[in-house]
Amino acid sequence: MKFVSIQSRREEIFKILQACRSRTLDLFVDIDSETLCKQAHPDFSPVGWHLGHIAFTEAFWILECCAGLPPVFSQYHKLFAADGLPKSERQKLPGIEVIREYLDTVRTQVLTYLETAPLEKQERLWRWLIQHESQHNETIAFLLQLHRWDREGFYTQLHFSIPKSSIQKNPPFSLKRASPKFDEMVEIPAGEFAMGSDAIDAQDNERPVYRVYLDAYRIDRYPVTCSQYRAFMTAGGYQERQFWSEEGWQWLQENPVSQPLYWSDSSDWDNHPVCGVSWYEAEAYARFAGKRLPTEAEWEKAASWDVEKGQKRLYPWGNREPNVKLCNHDTLVGHTTPVDAYRGNQSAYGCCDMLGNVWEWTASWFAGYEGFKPYPYQGYSQTYFDNQHRVLRGGSWATRPWAMRSSFRNWYYPGVRQILAGFRCAR
Repeated sequence: MKFVSIQSRREEIFKILQACRSRTLDLFVDIDSETLCKQAHPDFSPVGWHLGHIAFTEAFWILECCAGLPPVFSQYHKLFAADGLPKSERQKLPGIEVIREYLDTVRTQVLTYLETAPLEKQERLWRWLIQHESQHNETIAFLLQLHRWDREGFYTQLHFSIPKSSIQKNPPFSLKRASPKFDEMVEIPAGEFAMGSDAIDAQDNERPVYRVYLDAYRIDRYPVTCSQYRAFMTAGGYQERQFWSEEGWQWLQENPVSQPLYWSDSSDWDNHPVCGVSWYEAEAYARFAGKRLPTEAEWEKAASWDVEKGQKRLYPWGNREPNVKLCNHDTLVGHTTPVDAYRGNQSAYGCCDMLGNVWEWTASWFAGYEGFKPYPYQGYSQTYFDNQHRVLRGGSWATRPWAMRSSFRNWYYPGVRQILAGFRCAR
């Protein structure tokens, strides 16, 4: 293993902190006070709260817990703490200028502390913090999308409002592509693989690495496309009880929808992954197609295991960090892309588009691996080991690169459809 000095790691963390903050602030260019403070959906806090929460979290863990400094902007602690106020009471926010001052004040002190921080003891916490901000970035991105939809009364993927400076000017794909057989499946042979991660930036729920044996199975080469999902809709998928589980049918009666949340009738989007579906909708489509959702172990093996080398890949394509030529991420495009747009991102087994574009629902409940140890606090993951949250894998077009890898786990209630989620099937 290559030795990397403490000073080099310190410089890397400094660089990532600054890059991540720049991407955070990009999302708030020209934001108005109503969008800043209003809830886009009852289950999610206002976007301005997420910005303040980023500052609060950084100040608490680095300045207070590590540096031993007194609290800053203490008048806002109850407002911006995750357990301070119910989401419905988080709309009375200070203006964007005050929140920016909060962010900048905290960051200045944090960077000063970083110059002498004992990274041999704290590096994992610093990398956790970067991912924390990255994850809130993604929440902000889809909430801004919901706000636009609410204002205009309809949804169109082509006009998602993010700063023009953030959009990739010359993406390596065309919106219209010749359609391959997107229903093709890949055979994954029986055998063991290494699941999880022990890397310094791995979240507590990714740890520890352990060996898993899986029988042979097949998994879709691509995520389910809008064209494929339209066939389900046309066949009466939202009306036919036979495609739905008991829990799914009950959810549908309580939430009488007839299409994904982020849906366009335009054929221009046929080769894009379906986006904005709940776990129940994904499960119903899989039944319609004579398939099922993959377990998260099946998903991770297909994404990360190199059977010829007998080792795990950090990303499906290898160990190179995500970039604009490998996957749709980091709000660089601002919407989904065709599932075959990035030809260099195949896994060792030949699965495509497994990182970025849309999160993918799996059949698994969110739970800790054997030997799980909470970090940096019990409530980060362990609170959600309740048999009520389903696991998603892969990342979306809004996921920051620092929160993307084949072992990364996301989790939501199965009825949630506001997140940027799609799926692929297995058999």
